[in-house]
Amino acid sequence: MGRAFIFPGQGAQTIGMGRALADAYPAARDVFDEVDDALGEPLSALIWEGNAETLTLTQNAQPALMATSLAALRALEAEGVTLDAAQFVAGHSLGEYSALAAAGALSIADTARLLRIRGRAMQEAVPVGVGAMAAILGLDFEAVTALAKDAAEDDVCQAANDNDPGQVVVSGHKAAVERAVEMAKGRGAKRAMLLPVSAPFHCALMQPAAEVMREALEEVAMDRPAVPLVANVRAGAVTEPGEIRALLVEQVTGSVRWRESVSFMAQEGVTETWEIGAGKALSGMVRRIERDMTVRNIGTPEDVVAAVAALQGG
Repeated sequence: MGRAFIFPGQGAQTIGMGRALADAYPAARDVFDEVDDALGEPLSALIWEGNAETLTLTQNAQPALMATSLAALRALEAEGVTLDAAQFVAGHSLGEYSALAAAGALSIADTARLLRIRGRAMQEAVPVGVGAMAAILGLDFEAVTALAKDAAEDDVCQAANDNDPGQVVVSGHKAAVERAVEMAKGRGAKRAMLLPVSAPFHCALMQPAAEVMREALEEVAMDRPAVPLVANVRAGAVTEPGEIRALLVEQVTGSVRWRESVSFMAQEGVTETWEIGAGKALSGMVRRIERDMTVRNIGTPEDVVAAVAALQGG
């Protein structure tokens, strides 16, 4: 059975995530301690005891979700399940950094610092209120790409996330995104709605953040991942550090090709995905993309024990 470890993106964060893992597994707690040390602040206290609004700030949510994912992976490792169990790693947007840390390409400390920089840079790239994102349901990527182009007029409006066959997210100037929402209803969309996000991610307006990340990525050590990464903007496998750096920069302004990434893994023999960390959003997408693919979530000690039992039984 081919298996991929997949890592969630922004939006999956909740207060208390990962705490049970840290309480049950010293190696999981060590991850949170390492992230706290790398950032010079007690991010774990915010994750476990803070308020949701502060956790949701991009600069906090990104390293927090990575920490939770890596804590879950360390819990699996404590039970004897290593990265050898995976054929690929992949992540949705910031989850790509979690995937690289999981595969040993980046250290946890460097990943935490990169995501703090990334979160701040993405937030600061566009003044609050200038940009927006919207989910278009019931139209495929090609239809939404055409819709975004027509809605843009003299503004930026792009298909930002190709999540699954019936869910595509557009991003850009607020007025253009609002036009896309209105136009979508006349083009057969089941639903179109603005998303509660603080910036227009994965579109050309993020170019200042892309330049920040280009410089930041040049300053960290990166090894070849232990298993191939299925990159967001390529929807294909990569292992060369230089290529990965370039794709991470491109990812800031480029589309997250999640639907194609999952289909690529299926074509390469993956029949099961483990969503490692907070939430279950990616598992829902996987089910809608590849109906025959099995999904498993690893976010609690109980999930870890069940996964280990399933591996031993299989």
